Amino acid sequence: MGNDAGSSASPVAIICGGGAIPPAVVESACRMGREVKVVAIKGEADASLERYRPTELGWGQIGKLFDVLKRAGCRDVVLIGNITKRPDFRSIAGDLGTIRRLPRIISALKGGDDSLLVKVIGLFEEEGFRVVGAHEVAPRLLAASGHIGGPMLTPENSADISLARQAIVAIGHLDVGQAAIAVGGRIVAIEGAEGTDAMVSRCADLRRIGRVRDKVPSGVLVKRPKPGQDLRVDLPAIGPQTVEAAQNAGLAGIAVEAGRVLIAEKERTLELAQSKRISIFGFDPISAGESVAHDG
Repeated sequence: MGNDAGSSASPVAIICGGGAIPPAVVESACRMGREVKVVAIKGEADASLERYRPTELGWGQIGKLFDVLKRAGCRDVVLIGNITKRPDFRSIAGDLGTIRRLPRIISALKGGDDSLLVKVIGLFEEEGFRVVGAHEVAPRLLAASGHIGGPMLTPENSADISLARQAIVAIGHLDVGQAAIAVGGRIVAIEGAEGTDAMVSRCADLRRIGRVRDKVPSGVLVKRPKPGQDLRVDLPAIGPQTVEAAQNAGLAGIAVEAGRVLIAEKERTLELAQSKRISIFGFDPISAGESVAHDG
């Protein structure tokens, strides 16, 4: 199997970590008529995947994983979902196939998130698979451009979006995160290793202790890929939980880069945005220095 051998006629393997996005990607791919082989990472994948009868594998079964995918006739592979912890060296030597690949696996565990993801892609490519992005098998989940849900943006919201977008570009060069929050013309939080939800909770804490004094609701959570990010893995995403967290933090809206951010459980997400008065907006991938036009 060569790296250019991916075909929509063959099953696509979707390797699922945690969160709501993997089940949404699997469902969307199935609705598009694609045959899907679901692999659930033990201790990470959501229980809702059980209806797809997944193959559950642990970190120490890398060799078995490749065998399972090859027997299923998979050529394309999607890697999607949260991983809460990296395996320790004792857990990745569970089968002979893993032991044979151990030097490359250990190498992949070193470095930052971007470095890890590039090396993981390399592991699959060396086995003859083609790693594709979740957006390629589930394009309906991608955020559109312009107003998506909830109230229309205000000029103040637009100014905060522009500022937070620039912050993500700045931290992205350091392989830090994909999200930032701006309130009243200043950055109040940037995403680190804790993830988006924890970052938004920090913003809520800042309001409670009086470090953010702007009226409620105000401020915007912005998510976009890091500069140069490989969109085949770690594509940013939002969902119902993001809307809930934004409201709890007193934010006015959520802005995402159109065509480069996934929306999980889209119908529910938009219903929540409407009921909780949270704007959702898709901005075009233009240069960070340009302003975002507001609606209305």
